Amino acid sequence: MNQKITLKIQGMDCASCAAVIEHSLKKTKGVVSASVNFATEKAYLEFDSEKTNTDGLKKIVKDLGYKALDEDEDNASTDVKTDDHSDHHKTEKDLPAGRQDSEIKKLKLRFVLSLVFSLPVIYMVMGGMLGFPMPEVFEKYGILIQAILSTAVILASFNIWQSGFKKLLRLAPNMDSLILIGTATAYFYSLVNAEFLLAGREISMENFYFESAAFILVFISLGKYLEAVTKGKTSAAIKSLIGLQPKFAIIIKDGRELEVPISEVAAGDIILVKPGQKIPVDGIVIDGYSGVDEKAITGESIPVEKKKGDEVIGATINKTGVLQFKATRVGKNTMLAQIIKIVEEAMGSKAPIQLLADKVSFYFVPAVIAIALISGLVWFLALGQVPMALTIFVAVLIIACPCALGLATPTAVMMGAGLAAERGILIKSSKALEIAKDVNMVVFDKTGTLTKGEPVVTEIISVDKKINEKIILEIAASLEKNSEHPLAQAIVNKAKEEKLALSKVEGFQAVPGKGVEAMLKAEATFAKASASQRKILLGTRMLMKDSKISADFIEDKMIILEDQGKTAMILAVGKKIVGIIAVADVLKENSKEAVDILHKMGKQVAIITGDNRRVGEAIAKQLGIDRVLAEVLPQGKSDEIKKLQNEGNIVAMVGDGINDAPALAQADLGIALGSGTDVAMETGEIVLIKDDLRDVVKSMDLSKYTLNKIKQNLFWAFFYNIVGIPIAAGALYPLTGWLLNPSIAAGAMAFSSVSVVLNALSMKRYK
Repeated sequence: MNQKITLKIQGMDCASCAAVIEHSLKKTKGVVSASVNFATEKAYLEFDSEKTNTDGLKKIVKDLGYKALDEDEDNASTDVKTDDHSDHHKTEKDLPAGRQDSEIKKLKLRFVLSLVFSLPVIYMVMGGMLGFPMPEVFEKYGILIQAILSTAVILASFNIWQSGFKKLLRLAPNMDSLILIGTATAYFYSLVNAEFLLAGREISMENFYFESAAFILVFISLGKYLEAVTKGKTSAAIKSLIGLQPKFAIIIKDGRELEVPISEVAAGDIILVKPGQKIPVDGIVIDGYSGVDEKAITGESIPVEKKKGDEVIGATINKTGVLQFKATRVGKNTMLAQIIKIVEEAMGSKAPIQLLADKVSFYFVPAVIAIALISGLVWFLALGQVPMALTIFVAVLIIACPCALGLATPTAVMMGAGLAAERGILIKSSKALEIAKDVNMVVFDKTGTLTKGEPVVTEIISVDKKINEKIILEIAASLEKNSEHPLAQAIVNKAKEEKLALSKVEGFQAVPGKGVEAMLKAEATFAKASASQRKILLGTRMLMKDSKISADFIEDKMIILEDQGKTAMILAVGKKIVGIIAVADVLKENSKEAVDILHKMGKQVAIITGDNRRVGEAIAKQLGIDRVLAEVLPQGKSDEIKKLQNEGNIVAMVGDGINDAPALAQADLGIALGSGTDVAMETGEIVLIKDDLRDVVKSMDLSKYTLNKIKQNLFWAFFYNIVGIPIAAGALYPLTGWLLNPSIAAGAMAFSSVSVVLNALSMKRYK
């Protein structure tokens, strides 16, 4: 049996760490899939529980020199509990004072200490070059002071050496290993020469690299600190979502108002919300009237009116009146918790474009060590100068940066998913971001997607002199009261308006895509005939044809109704057609605008419906839709999508119902409306929380924007390493006589990953 888990990984210093862990987990017997994200510091695993288990997977991570922790399902990231007395493990994104902030403080302290100890060294090296006055103690004991202060810098940043050494021992070197080898080589080489100098030997100043070791560690400490700060900002969206949940709720029990922690609210509780307060959980209003600000969830700025029977969403704000509602979804079942879960999973997922970067990261550190050794050895053999060979060796090790590669995609994905969530769009995977840009055909389901899904009866036509319109409606409503279909509800609602008494039926059966059938009970006022004549059918021509009932004589009437975009249903009693009921569904306000924008973007637009072609074409004409896929049974929708794909189209399917789920899954990109069923939302790769089809355009535009940022980040990450490493290896020396100083290399490396994250953060300017 397959099981999915998320593990929190501690101790990763760069993308190569993530690549090594992922590679080892993937090789483990029983592991179906493994994805380790450096930016979120999490491992997403699926495994066969009969072949391995969580403890075994944790041990693999531990053996590599890292720590794996369970992600507590009751913490705020999934269950959105905020009970102050909870002892649950908190992830770095749960609370501002959590592990991430603690780590940032440590990194800041290490950088400050390293900088303080290195300032005199900087003055000694740079002051002389700039003509600054040099104290006599620096002149007399300069090398000794440099040795002492560089040792202090190493001790302040000793965790880097410690981490690098552990990974080397496990034959899984990371970026810290490169820094260890480079700075330790410079430091100990200088220390040996200092001892020779003290022993009275003539040693050139070119043989001392104390300042390089110190500067490198200062820049690395600064880089790690800035990276942690900026990386933390990319998850600001998820932090703000988690912070939306109020800590307490007022429940009404035995006529009293009780304030309880949000974690103690149970489904079925009656909750009171006063003006200005946040609604704590999801529920149904049972009393009161108010305007509710749902911007935090839907992105819609205009408050939504709420009255008895309306649904309210947790974390939204009650603006004006007092509301009482019955809690329906609490804890990890609330819409907010589900949104957080979807956004977190999207942030942790990997886009296909990242696969190359992951492969490079896995081999990166060993390759850099090899290049550094070969470069240093070649220059030593060519010129016989140890200082020069050492400079090149250290510079190559230090300038290499796998972090930029590892951060390029996830930081942009985290920002993109966050931006989308703020606008009421849930992008469930990085894969969706990459596919969206290539979509050339968008297929809309009709009912509930292009239309409001709230049809009304417009005409009732009798074709039998013995049965009038009132009886036709009574028969149809008696039958349809057993159905959940929107068209059925329209007929039942019309009968209620007319205050008709409905009769009981037996043997009710829905015929998917065609209609319904049942037997009228003998005591029905209009059913005095034999059993065969009491069978009633309501549905399409196809339903009549299957029952061998000819509908040719009403075809003209059907065509007139269908050309007006109405759904015409045929009612038959016994073997005889007695009437037609026409139902019309109102188009959503923004359907036409969404279709027009998609056309401007160069996309083809299609409509898919179970209705006949005339109805489909009438609606398509109103909206300017290019293609009509009509009379498609629910099980046939995915086949129609497949046909479009076989024509060479990259297809996005937009739907809201259970019968859309197979088509959403078959499409290259499934877009589900949040107002739709849970099944559709589960299947869609993008979920639109608002019932606004313009968000289809927004989601595609935002996906394209995010992918462009990913490409920019990957370009600069690869470009930096492709250009930087050869320069550090002395590629320019034969032409210019210039070698890259290891300290400058350290600065460049430190800011390369920061620049990638800053580029991702610039996405906040998206409009």
